[in-house]
Amino acid sequence: MMLIRRAGIDDVEQLRLLYQELEEDGVRYQPEHFVVGERSNEFFQSVFESADQDILVAEEDGKILGFSHVMILEQKKVACLKPETLVYIQDLDVLESRRSQGIGTLLMEASKRYGKEHGVDFIRTQVFPQNIDGMRFYEKNGFREMMKTIESSLD
Repeated sequence: MMLIRRAGIDDVEQLRLLYQELEEDGVRYQPEHFVVGERSNEFFQSVFESADQDILVAEEDGKILGFSHVMILEQKKVACLKPETLVYIQDLDVLESRRSQGIGTLLMEASKRYGKEHGVDFIRTQVFPQNIDGMRFYEKNGFREMMKTIESSLD
């Protein structure tokens, strides 16, 4: 049976493997910006001790199959922006071998519940435009494109 719960220190080794998979995707989509790094114990400890972020995991038979790193953020304080609070999904990954089985949707539902529990106004994330499956997943889960981020090299 699938269980969605908050991660803890005992989950770090399994989470490291998922983060590695996620970062390999980042390198594949945007090698000019991403490398495969090592998530330190301090990184995980800071998340677990934080009042405004968590890692939600999807677990089955003691194995973590996916996670969503959620953060509560305040909208930038700019005169033209409404003063809103949001859940930002910093990272979301499901083991490649277990994708398209509803695990990501369960994590997304849990991420949205997390936001409601914290009284936020909306949920936001980013996805690589080349990640067609990711775009389809987010659209299926109620997301829509609101703004495009563009950049240029200064070389």
